[in-house]
Parts: sequence; C-alpha cells; structure tokens
Amino acid sequence: YMERANERLQLLVPITLAIIFLLLFMHFRSAMKSALLLGLLPFCLVGAAWLMWALDFNMSIAVGVGVIAVAGLAAELGVVMLVYLDEAIDRYRRENRLTSLDALRSALEEGSVMRVRPLLMTVFTTFFGLLPLMFTGGTGSQVMQRLATPMVGGLFSAALLTLVVLPAAYMLIQRVRLRESIAGGAGTSSDGAEAADVPEPARAHRD
Repeated sequence: YMERANERLQLLVPITLAIIFLLLFMHFRSAMKSALLLGLLPFCLVGAAWLMWALDFNMSIAVGVGVIAVAGLAAELGVVMLVYLDEAIDRYRRENRLTSLDALRSALEEGSVMRVRPLLMTVFTTFFGLLPLMFTGGTGSQVMQRLATPMVGGLFSAALLTLVVLPAAYMLIQRVRLRESIAGGAGTSSDGAEAADVPEPARAHRD
C-alpha cells in the first residue's frame, strides 16, 4: 500500500507544484516572481521536518498530504507579502523617491512591516485551529496527527520565510533592476547634456 501511494505522490507532487506556479503566474503575470515564490517553498518545509523528527514520525501518506498543504499555505503568505512589497516600491516610484539602494531598502522595509500583523494573525489562527488535531485521541487520531504535524511545523518556518527570506531575495532582484534603470537614466541625461553643450552650427553640421 505504501509503495503504491509513493508512486501516486511522485506524480501528484510535481502536478501540485505546476498548478501553484500556474496560479502564481496568472496572478503576477511575471515568471520571475512566480519562480521566486516557488523556489523559496523548500524553506517552509524545514519546520515540518524538525517537528516530525521531534515527534518521531516517519513518512506516510498523511504526512505527504500535510506537506502539500503547507506548501500551498506558504505560497499564499508569500503572495500577500510580495503584493505589499510591490505596493511600497510603486509608491516610492510615484513619489520620485526610488533613486538609490537605500531608498529601495526603505521601501522594502516599509512593505514588510505592513505585513507583520496580518501574517501573524494568519499563522496563529491556523495554528490554534490545528492544535485539536495534534492532541486528539480515538479512532483515526494517528492519521490526523501526522496530517497536522507538517502544517504546524511548516507554519512557523513559512512565517520566517515570508518575513525574512522573501524580502531579502526580492531586494537582490530589485537592486539589479534599480542599478540598470539608474545607469540608463544617467546615460540618457549625459547624451542630453552633450547635445545641449554643442553649439547650434556644430550640431547642425553633425546632423
């Protein structure tokens, strides 16, 4: 039974990841952002693995389902964080304040801080909702505990992922884009200054 289930999981897990990527791409219209969120998902499994090790749980079908569920939850938290970060960057850009790396860092810090309270509310409400499954007894309790354990452990690592790792990774991407835009703007302004310094007859002769 376990071997047959593993064969199904080997098919279902890639399909689940592909669906998550497709939904992210439909939302952001950006392969880069979708790949960023999907590439950070393994970090959320760290807490799930540690809690399973602490409770001495082996891999099972219920654990596999819990891992898939916590991956979807981590992607959801990452989407909301990325939306807040984009809003902060767009606000700085509209106000013409996005002119340096320090300004970019300030924008990302503001976006991250705005997300702390709703993220912690989401984490703790889900955590308290799963606690009865962790300490339940009776028929089916072993299955439910192994289903809830990866989700409980993965919630906290997903929160750290969303608050710390995701803004830092997004900072690296936006820093490259900002440097390119600054370099392009400097090149355009220097061309304009050169054209302004050339006398009118010389400019006409050059044309």
